[in-house]
Amino acid sequence: MVPKILARARGRMPRRATLEHERLTSLVNSMADGVIALDRRLQVVLSNGAAQNILDSNSSLRGRPLADVFHPKDKNNQPVDVAHLVRQAKTPTTTRDLQLLYQDGSKANLYLSIAPVHLGYGQRGQRGYVLLLRDITREKSLEEERDEFIGVVSHELRTPLAIAEGNISNAQFIIDKTADIQQIKKALRDAHDQILFLASLVNDLATLSRAERNKLTVEITTVHVPEVISQLAAAYTPEVSAKGLSIQTKVAPGTTTLKSSELYVREILQNFITNSIKYTQNGTITLSATAHDHGVLFSVADTGIGISKQDQERLFDKFFRSEDYRTRQTNGTGLGLYVTMKLARLLHADIDVRSRLNHGSTFSIYIPNLDS
Repeated sequence: MVPKILARARGRMPRRATLEHERLTSLVNSMADGVIALDRRLQVVLSNGAAQNILDSNSSLRGRPLADVFHPKDKNNQPVDVAHLVRQAKTPTTTRDLQLLYQDGSKANLYLSIAPVHLGYGQRGQRGYVLLLRDITREKSLEEERDEFIGVVSHELRTPLAIAEGNISNAQFIIDKTADIQQIKKALRDAHDQILFLASLVNDLATLSRAERNKLTVEITTVHVPEVISQLAAAYTPEVSAKGLSIQTKVAPGTTTLKSSELYVREILQNFITNSIKYTQNGTITLSATAHDHGVLFSVADTGIGISKQDQERLFDKFFRSEDYRTRQTNGTGLGLYVTMKLARLLHADIDVRSRLNHGSTFSIYIPNLDS
């Protein structure tokens, strides 16, 4: 009787082990991260679909040496000895500094976790390693963007603050020494200009923050187009005149109202006008509006330095500023047109840019009527 019971028990053991193996395989395959189990010779004994996807492999990894299927590079684009990397991991180890280059030229940043383990039960369990792979390309991109953001904003804040502080200190010094009213006025005017730039920067940052968190909402009102164009021209006339430029307006007959967000329409046009003033040394800035296909086509044209075709492709990228030395003579964060594009999408609007180097630029935006 006892031998029969033992025989039945031994018969159940393989089936139980098979069932446990199937459950483990199912669990591993359900994971979003890539999993690779290696034996002590660093040959693959188990992997999941996510690992094959990350390694861009269409065939099973089982039984293949790790060095044949995994070819990471370091952050300096140098090949990594993956066998050495795994074997030196005596305790669980992680890294976020690896890359994979694919045949189509694309690249993925990787998180890699290496854990020395027993690949079986009890003392008979073979020693090996379990690797966990995760594509962190987007996370890395966001980290780089955050670092760039902090660097750019810190620099852009530091410069006007230093200039404003310097001019105010200079004004105080003049009051104590010579009391020259004209010099005092100039110092305070220069400080005031820098504070206005800071206010503009803070406004862009606030709008950008809301846009990135999808917190911007569209409040539809009746926009009186001729009035908006006239008010914008009047608001910028002092700044335009100070540079020796002129500003003109053209509102086509029959262009009266638009159903949209007046706040965002104004902000978009203000960004276009500000850029035109900034990069125009001589000539005219023209604001236009024309009723067009159940909406209004606005444009801001200038006789400024123009934009190269290469730069036009990146105009609306976050933080982009042209390498043209003439653009570097003015302050800017490269956020204005990025924010403008965000606002344009909220209004279902289309932006068009036409420009030639040394022949000026025209920024046009078609804004359709929106339902209330």
